[in-house]
Amino acid sequence: MRITSDNRFKKLIVIGDRILIKPTTPEERTASGLYLPPGVQEKEKVQQGYVIKTGPGYAIPMPVDDEPWKNEDEQVKYVPLQAREGDLAIFLLSGATEVMYEGDRYFIVPQSAILMLEREEEL
Repeated sequence: MRITSDNRFKKLIVIGDRILIKPTTPEERTASGLYLPPGVQEKEKVQQGYVIKTGPGYAIPMPVDDEPWKNEDEQVKYVPLQAREGDLAIFLLSGATEVMYEGDRYFIVPQSAILMLEREEEL
């Protein structure tokens, strides 16, 4: 499922271990039948939505070396996130930040607040 087939989110950069999620409506369910019942969503503890964009991941600290032969323009390295664009994420609302972008509601969620991902993959 390609949520971002247009270039609407091209100029957005998600930072670090955060994930941009578009929440689903309570009656939406996936092809495999996964959905959150209205009672769970009304309690506002858990929400579900589709991953729109992810950050680069967790930054790996660079060792401090004073070796003159090393290249000065070494790039920061990251441990990648598990979430991928198009995944259905079930996450804790307590860790999420709600944002509006071009009139639509989204959540910025750290990977630690995601409980489960559903990925539509070809076997």
